[in-house]
Amino acid sequence: MRDAVGIAIASGAYAIAFGAISIAAGFSLAQTMVMSAVMFTGASQFAMVGVIAAGGSVWAGALTAALLGTRNAFYALRLASLLQVQDWRRPLAAQFVLDETTAMAIARDDPRLGRFSFWATGIALFTLWNSGTLAGALATQAISDPKMFGLDAAVPAAFLALLAPRLRAREPLAVALAAAVVAVVVLPFVPVGVPLLIVAVLVGLFGWLRR
Repeated sequence: MRDAVGIAIASGAYAIAFGAISIAAGFSLAQTMVMSAVMFTGASQFAMVGVIAAGGSVWAGALTAALLGTRNAFYALRLASLLQVQDWRRPLAAQFVLDETTAMAIARDDPRLGRFSFWATGIALFTLWNSGTLAGALATQAISDPKMFGLDAAVPAAFLALLAPRLRAREPLAVALAAAVVAVVVLPFVPVGVPLLIVAVLVGLFGWLRR
């Protein structure tokens, strides 16, 4: 419970940033809250808001978000045998399949503790993520021009923070640099948001061919 609450508090603070950025990008309070409740996966939410805020189409934003969210499907394959959920609990469990809940569940030696950790983390995360989103959105609505605080730069800054720890080895650094070059080269020729999709497909092919 302590671990679950700790993770949820940290994610709730991150959600405050999402709520603020979403409003600053032009989304309404209702749209922001529905995104957190239904999509409920931080990286995909930030990606969708970032693409649309940069002038990309809704379809480009949605495809980018879906692409980032596909990893959750692979988590579900790992968790299915552990959770063993049936009936009405299955769609609820699917909604809670995230990086944090998966890590908490598979880290336990006892399957019963793994199941408890999954549900405790999922419930705590969902509660504080949506609470944080609401707090950030409401606070930003009270500001006449949210972009004056630099919130529009928070999306790329957040992704750079996620990327930085992975660049210690040569191969990830080479892949990141190559991806950046490809994105810059194709940027003038395709709509906003599409370079990310192109790079993601190329990196996926590289990983598949390498193995």
